[in-house]
Amino acid sequence: MIDVLTVGRVSVDLYASEPGVGFEGQQSFTKSVGGSPTNVAVAAARLGLAAAVVTKVGDDGFGRYVQAKLADLGVDTRYIGVRPGGQTPLALAALEPPETPKIAFYRGPAAPDTTITSADVPAEVVDGCRLLWISQGTLAQGSTATTCLEWMARRGRSAHTVLDLDYRAALWPDPAEAQVVAARAIAASTVVVGNREECRVAVGTDDPDRAADALLDAGVTLAVVKLGADGALLASADGRWRIAPVTVDVACGLGAGDAFGGALCLGLLSGWKPQRIGEFANAAGALVCTRLTCADAMPTFEEVTPMLREGS
Repeated sequence: MIDVLTVGRVSVDLYASEPGVGFEGQQSFTKSVGGSPTNVAVAAARLGLAAAVVTKVGDDGFGRYVQAKLADLGVDTRYIGVRPGGQTPLALAALEPPETPKIAFYRGPAAPDTTITSADVPAEVVDGCRLLWISQGTLAQGSTATTCLEWMARRGRSAHTVLDLDYRAALWPDPAEAQVVAARAIAASTVVVGNREECRVAVGTDDPDRAADALLDAGVTLAVVKLGADGALLASADGRWRIAPVTVDVACGLGAGDAFGGALCLGLLSGWKPQRIGEFANAAGALVCTRLTCADAMPTFEEVTPMLREGS
């Protein structure tokens, strides 16, 4: 059985090695795999879960690199398709500044990961996985968007169907359309996670408590609002838990939310209480901030545990 099945965006990420130098300057780059839902699958696998990713790459060297790298990181790659003639997307990150790097996306008008159909994955795999992770960015374009909404609806809000509000303005014609699609996806989700800006787009407010109220009123059983350097807020019908931040020296702010997501998956599937889920996920995200890349930076359980003790 698959514990965690994530769907959507994938890329080859190139990270500038020199902090404070923009794309205009001379740079060397470190290569890794990226794309938020793909990173979440890696994070879950590194934490000991059986994780698979549904995505597509181009029939190029970068696509072959993605498949080999994900397999090396412990992710089930059976549902990674190859689109003939397609180009695997690239993303470049300049650490200017390290906390909020500048990102340049190179994605064609129909990136391979926007062309997923229901025929690409057996229905029993989607229905039977213990946790389905859908990124809102996945719902922005192509047949992938329609397919994901169909899968979410078919699961009938079974636990666990998780929506990551992962908002990328470049993928949407305008925020209003993103909000309409978010409402539809939230109505099919048991857990919703997002940062303040993503909550503002999805439910019309970036106030953590009001955002949590809106998500719970929409029928979500657990609302998770990531607060960056201020920690996190988890809310359910049983209460609210404010998670204190873990202070670290930041090497690269990218990937922290995806590490948080993988840890959230572990907590949900392990039956942890919200307080423990929030503390562990927050520590995982903080640890990734001390490392340069995303996928390669995802921590193991043994690496997170000392961070949790130091920060709690």
